[in-house]
Amino acid sequence: MSKIILTGDRPTGRLHVGHYVGSLRQRVQLQNSGAYDKVYIMIADAQALTDNAEHPEKVRKNIIEVALDYLACGLDPAKSTLFIQSMVPQLTELTFYYMNLVTVSRLQRNPTVKNEIKMRNFEASIPTGFFCYPISQAADITAFRATVVPVGEDQLPMLEQCKEIVHKFNSVYGETLVDPDIMLPQNDACLRLPGIDGKAKMSKSLGNCIYLSDEPEDIKKKVMSMYTDPDHVRVEDPGKIEGNTVFTYLDAFSTEEHFAKFLPDYANLDELKAHYQRGGLGDVKVKKFLNNVLQDVLEPIRERRHYWEQRIPEVYEILRTGSKEAEAAAAATLHDVREAMRINYFDDEALMNQPYEKQH
Repeated sequence: MSKIILTGDRPTGRLHVGHYVGSLRQRVQLQNSGAYDKVYIMIADAQALTDNAEHPEKVRKNIIEVALDYLACGLDPAKSTLFIQSMVPQLTELTFYYMNLVTVSRLQRNPTVKNEIKMRNFEASIPTGFFCYPISQAADITAFRATVVPVGEDQLPMLEQCKEIVHKFNSVYGETLVDPDIMLPQNDACLRLPGIDGKAKMSKSLGNCIYLSDEPEDIKKKVMSMYTDPDHVRVEDPGKIEGNTVFTYLDAFSTEEHFAKFLPDYANLDELKAHYQRGGLGDVKVKKFLNNVLQDVLEPIRERRHYWEQRIPEVYEILRTGSKEAEAAAAATLHDVREAMRINYFDDEALMNQPYEKQH
C-alpha cells in the first residue's frame, strides 16, 4: 500500500506559532523525508464556511493568507499537493454518503465539536454544516486514501470518528476505504501551545497569538508581555516551570544551538530551568532569550512569505494545479465507493442488460 499523508487547515486567517509547532513544522519534515508516496495539504474553505456562511469574502481572503504561510514554512508544491477543498466536489458527495453511517447522538458526543460549539456560542442554534464537519473531515481523509494524518491533540476525537466511519463503511459494503493512522507531535509542548496570556487556547479572537508573519518588533513586544510565574516577584525568588508560558515556548522552540548562540552561560534548557527553579534568574532575562530564539526561527519564514507576497498569481496557479490533481485522486476513490455501494448504475453492463423481472 502507498504511504499517503493528508492534512490541512481551515482558512481563518494568518497562521500562528501554535500551528507551526503543532503541525506545520512536522509537515515540512515529513514532506522532505522521502518516506511518503504522496503528501496532500488542504485549505479547508468549505469547512470554514460552516460558521462563516454569511461572510464568504472573509474566507476567500484567508485562503491566500494560509497559502502564503504554507509556502513560507517550506511546503514545496513540487513535493506536496496544495489544494482548496471546495475545488474538489467529490468530497461533498462522499460526505453525503457517510452521513448515513453516523448518528446525531454520536456527533453530539464528539468532544471537539462540543468545545467548538461552546466557543462559538452555537448552543441554541447549531448550523447543520458545522455540526456535521467531522463527517466532512472523514471524507477528506478517505478520498485521498490517507494512511497517516498528522494532527494536533485537539483533533484526536475527529480522527477517531473518521476511523469509526471507515470501519462501518467497510463492514457494510466491503473493504473499500483505507483506515488512517494518527500522528501526533513528538514534543509534548507542541501538542497544544498556549496563548501568550497563559490561556490554554491560542486564537485570533482572544488576541493572544504570535503570528508566523509578525514583524520583529511585534514578536518582541508579545514575548515581553508573556505570562510567567505570578509568584516569581523578585529575581532571587524560586520560580515555577509548570504553567509558565515562557518555558512552554522554550520547550517547543529552543535547541542547544540556540543556547550556544544566544545564552552560552547555559548548555541547555534543563540548566536554565534548574537555575530558575532555585532562584536567582529573572523573567526578563529568560524572555529576552525566548525572543532571540523566536526571531531566529521566524526570520526565514517571514522572508519567504515576503517573497511569495510579490507573486500572488503564481500562488493561485500552485493552488489551481494542486486542486486538479486532488480532484483526480478523489474521483478514483468515489468511483470505488459508488461501486461498493452498488450505485454505479451506468457502469454496470450486466445490470443494464439483464431481462426485466416484475416486482411483486
